[in-house]
Amino acid sequence: MGINYAINVPATSANIGPGFDVMGLSLSLYLTVNAHVEPEAQPSPSTCNITISYEGENSSGLPLDPRANLITRTALYVLECNGLKQFPHPTTVRVNNRIPLGRGLGSSGAAVVAGVILADAVGSLGLTQQRMLDYCLMIEHHPDNVAAALVGGFVASYLIDVDRSGNIPASEADEAEVLRREREQKAAAADENVKLPPENIGHFLRLGCSPKIRAVTIIPQFELATSKARAALPGSYKTHDVVFNLQRLAVLTTALGRETPDPWLIYRAMEDKVHQPYRMHLIPGLPEILATFNPDNTPGLLGICLSGAGPTILALAVDNFDEIAAKIRSVFDRQPNGGVATEYKLLDIVSEGSTCEKTSN
Repeated sequence: MGINYAINVPATSANIGPGFDVMGLSLSLYLTVNAHVEPEAQPSPSTCNITISYEGENSSGLPLDPRANLITRTALYVLECNGLKQFPHPTTVRVNNRIPLGRGLGSSGAAVVAGVILADAVGSLGLTQQRMLDYCLMIEHHPDNVAAALVGGFVASYLIDVDRSGNIPASEADEAEVLRREREQKAAAADENVKLPPENIGHFLRLGCSPKIRAVTIIPQFELATSKARAALPGSYKTHDVVFNLQRLAVLTTALGRETPDPWLIYRAMEDKVHQPYRMHLIPGLPEILATFNPDNTPGLLGICLSGAGPTILALAVDNFDEIAAKIRSVFDRQPNGGVATEYKLLDIVSEGSTCEKTSN
């Protein structure tokens, strides 16, 4: 009898203006991974006991080799850290990815989270949510996307760089936690190439977000690699610019949670001098979009920013969603050489993060 796992991971929008590498929102657009495990089937070591396929949009060109695909590569890493060199039983994975690739909506972060959850499920590892985050952060080095995708909602997060190597006992570990630590340590001892994640390297806090707020996303039809967007950033910043962001970040963490959002308070709090000014040249129309629209001339708008590294534009709003989208898209339409094609999605900010449902057949 086979076992099925249905994994859903939400898209995310990171930074939200001043919260560079700190804040993220989970959105109602999903990466779905359906895994079918056959415990009685013959193993296939040559394929690591796993085959993967894609369906739907946003799947063209993605690798199907389990050692190259980000979802299965992540899962294999987690399994190897727990003494399993491949999937424990023959597993077939079907992926339906509705998150646009390379657009600043957390597609790679979602794949990493899905891979960790997949390994936990098929390996019966019993990982806690915190331990899952540790594994995610060994691959995706910034917590804003993966924390929001894992736990859901409006999330602030940070990393702590602590050497936790060695046989360190847990302060208040239950039996399952002790067994989990022993399993990881045995796997590391058996294979010196296995690099276990340190414990508790990522921390997060779920913040309040008014249910009246929705996400207007304008998605240009070109990809922007995160590495290219990061390469545009300077090596150092002026104190004035850092203080500018810190002031707005402190206000934004509370402003979005008010029952009745204050448009101008949020609009000003979503301004940024750390990453968006240096990425203007990568996204045609971005300077005009950030400088033109505000709560006075665009009713319903709360704030506007790049989603993650871009090129997607995120506009938080409480009303007139289609009108706001039309205004932003018109700027892209007017760009030289025939304009920039865009797609519009109106998304909810979802409070539930990643899920995994198990069924048998």
